[in-house]
Amino acid sequence: MANTVALKLVCAVVLACMVVTAPYVEAQVTCNLVVGDLSTCLSYLQSGGDVPASCCNGIKSLNAAANDTPGRQTACRCLKQFASSISGIRQDTASSLPEKCGVSVGYPISTTVDCAKVQ
Repeated sequence: MANTVALKLVCAVVLACMVVTAPYVEAQVTCNLVVGDLSTCLSYLQSGGDVPASCCNGIKSLNAAANDTPGRQTACRCLKQFASSISGIRQDTASSLPEKCGVSVGYPISTTVDCAKVQ
């Protein structure tokens, strides 16, 4: 009987921790998330043409995840890091990508943007 009560108590505590921390885990923006969301955009970023639907889905997903200033600043830094690590990314295609996907990110997509100033 005591084991059952203890098990129920442990389960309740674990469930409470999951409920409290879930929003923070889901909202965290990482460079792995950014690269994953943008990986299908690479051909467009290098060559132009039609934006793949999967690319726009990734842009929208990233925009939704970067829903506060720290998230947007992290996404900005990761975007700059991603852009510098891949050769042949065209500035014009990169800067037009959010608009083509119907997303407003609130700052210019550029390798020269100061991510610390992104709100």
